[in-house]
Amino acid sequence: MLFNSLEFLIFFPLVTTAYFLLPQAYRWPLLLASSCVFYMWFIPAYILILFVMIGIDYAAAIAIEDSTGRARRWYFAASIVSTCAVLFVFKYYDFFTANAAAMAAALGLQYPLAVLHIILPVGLSFHTFQSLSYVIEVYRGHQKAERHLGIYALYVMFFPQLVAGPIERPQNLLGQFRVEHRFEYGRVTDGLKQMLWGVFKKVVVADRIAPIVSAVYGTPEGYSGAPLLLGTLLFAVQIYCDFSGYSDMAIGSARVLGFRLMVNFRRPYAARTIPEFWQRWHISLSSWFRDYLFLPLAYRLSAVSRADRILGLGVSTWAYVGATAVTMAVAGLWHGANWTYVIWGVLLGAYLIAGAITRGWRRRVVRRTGLGRVPALRGALQWTVTFTAVCAAWVFFRAHSAADAILILERVGTFVASSAADPARLSTTGLRAALTAAEWQYIGTTKPALVVTLACIAVLFLVERVSASGDVVAALNARRRTVQWAFYQGLAWAVFVFGNFGEIDFIYFQF
Repeated sequence: MLFNSLEFLIFFPLVTTAYFLLPQAYRWPLLLASSCVFYMWFIPAYILILFVMIGIDYAAAIAIEDSTGRARRWYFAASIVSTCAVLFVFKYYDFFTANAAAMAAALGLQYPLAVLHIILPVGLSFHTFQSLSYVIEVYRGHQKAERHLGIYALYVMFFPQLVAGPIERPQNLLGQFRVEHRFEYGRVTDGLKQMLWGVFKKVVVADRIAPIVSAVYGTPEGYSGAPLLLGTLLFAVQIYCDFSGYSDMAIGSARVLGFRLMVNFRRPYAARTIPEFWQRWHISLSSWFRDYLFLPLAYRLSAVSRADRILGLGVSTWAYVGATAVTMAVAGLWHGANWTYVIWGVLLGAYLIAGAITRGWRRRVVRRTGLGRVPALRGALQWTVTFTAVCAAWVFFRAHSAADAILILERVGTFVASSAADPARLSTTGLRAALTAAEWQYIGTTKPALVVTLACIAVLFLVERVSASGDVVAALNARRRTVQWAFYQGLAWAVFVFGNFGEIDFIYFQF
């Protein structure tokens, strides 16, 4: 069930009303049943996969807590392997089989296994990682095993964040299911406001951009540098508004019911460095990889490498490089079973490694050139380099193949280089003028529609700029009531007038 669908518009008020009318003892069954309905709206049979994973990790966590020594480690390993095996079969089996068959064919051999063409269950990577975090935290002794099967199932299946996060830690979410949440007008309305802001991001910005990006990236060989640059910049906005819009709707709907989910985005495109971008983008995933893969791997590698330390992490330089490379490659593969995602992750990892290794050199350059005395100019340069690097990585994320991505980067690079002597060509007006009549015909929009879309994007980033903390609702609550009502009424008007209600899937549903 999509948040931006008519079904959810009916489903959510009914669930919310029933939730606050029922006694506390009956609320978790209501939420669990509602979560089952929400998930089964996509492919009903796939809920059985969720039930199997829930049963395995529920039993494993109790066994881990009740065991010691080698048995404890075996239960932990069995849980991790079982959960990851489910993810591998449904998400990566075809990818690895196809690549293994291609490699065998190149060597003149035959590969015995066939591609199965299994449909990927919606949000499988998200609830898999949420289950893994629970088992890991129990194994580390940071979380007591949940003995109530229904409550644990609800932790994995809670419908607001079931299919696309945020990926919650058990310490934050599990205990909230035992707390009685009363109807509080202020909290409920704040949740609804955050949901409205998320809907605006999704249907007014992301979904209006989607046809343009799909047209350009669908057949990149048919476009020159200007539309490819426009499509790349718009995709950077699309994926942010699509995913952060989902997060706002998830956090907002949970907030209405009284639950607190973690913040998932903090104005990522305001970042001035790649590490800062990764700390602001998909925070629940980036922190997951940091705590459960990067840091354990970095400390283990550091124990057998040189003693020099980097970035104040207490690990050696080569341990940082190795752990970063592995983590970002896995992060890329987590997003999808395609080499373009792996390249995207590896490229971001290369950015992080290069930034860490050249940190001292860059500081000397800033000191010797005097940029440190002009903070505004230094910040502008840092932002420009960071945003450009992120957009270059997004090309691989969105392109259908690595060959398409390289073609796009080549044509965009040629266009930018040829425009260096005439900066006006890189302005919005210049980009529009650079599009040929044929490209306008096939780009998936019209000039007036593009102007409306760009105006909505400008409003979006202006509002986020004013709310520096990233919490738009909290920032507006600090302003006069007339300002609040004017903003939210304008937002609702924009949704109904300019919204694309074609029920376009959220991009991250495929992960």
